[in-house]
Amino acid sequence: PAAEGFELRDVPGVSLEVKLDGKPVARYEYAYAADRFQDTYKPFLHVLDADGKEPITKGPGGFYTHHRGIFIGWSKLTVAGKSYNLWGMGGGVQIHQKFLDQKAGADQASFTAKVHWNAKSGEPLLEEQRTFVFHRRPAPTLVLVDVVSTLKAVGGDTLLNGDPEHAGVHYRPADELDKSQTKYVFPQEGNDPRRDKDLPWVAETYVLGDKTYAVQQMSHPGNPKDTTWSAYRDYGRFGAFVRPELKNGDSLTLRYRFWALAGEAPPREEFQRQWEAFAK
Repeated sequence: PAAEGFELRDVPGVSLEVKLDGKPVARYEYAYAADRFQDTYKPFLHVLDADGKEPITKGPGGFYTHHRGIFIGWSKLTVAGKSYNLWGMGGGVQIHQKFLDQKAGADQASFTAKVHWNAKSGEPLLEEQRTFVFHRRPAPTLVLVDVVSTLKAVGGDTLLNGDPEHAGVHYRPADELDKSQTKYVFPQEGNDPRRDKDLPWVAETYVLGDKTYAVQQMSHPGNPKDTTWSAYRDYGRFGAFVRPELKNGDSLTLRYRFWALAGEAPPREEFQRQWEAFAK
């Protein structure tokens, strides 16, 4: 870790904290315990407030307990002809195995986790390498993080299936937000996420207590086509849904960037500029 810059601090078997200039900015929650299955059945990333003390994203419990921070899953993961719910987690579990790589420097930090997606019986379905890359940005940015998920089919021919509400890579704000003040922003005025496919990005603003936050999710141009977004719920869960197929042994890489900041959303043009920088 750099004296000034990023630092990764691991609590073994529990979480990995990301700090910038001595202040926590995010926390990867990866604990798994069979006797606490409902609380630990999937790893996810919390985004922290400007003080580095409280998550502005949701953890276990609350409204839709399976919605947690920045997370990934499919409600109809079809493997060798059988369907498993790896979204609501009624059909299996995502278990963090180990860290494959960790780096921390003055302006960037990254780590890669190996995650096994298994059926409830323990049968392997997918093997994932989930990488997070954090970039230094000035306030009011809370975090700018790339999420790169490489999924390998290990249980047979696989269809990553479901629907925009219950599959893909998503962001869920903290449960305590004021639902009446959640607002979404799209690349163009009049965009309809239920109709318009392959939107390059979606953003939202939400209010927790007396503080407003904005978050943008960007989809890389290399992601599978026909991406559909779920971005209309007042409780703030939104994200991108893709429905790719994998032959047994094949891999797929999905790339997204999340930009979370304190305060009101910037102009639409700034969101577009952020996506263009990511797309390059």
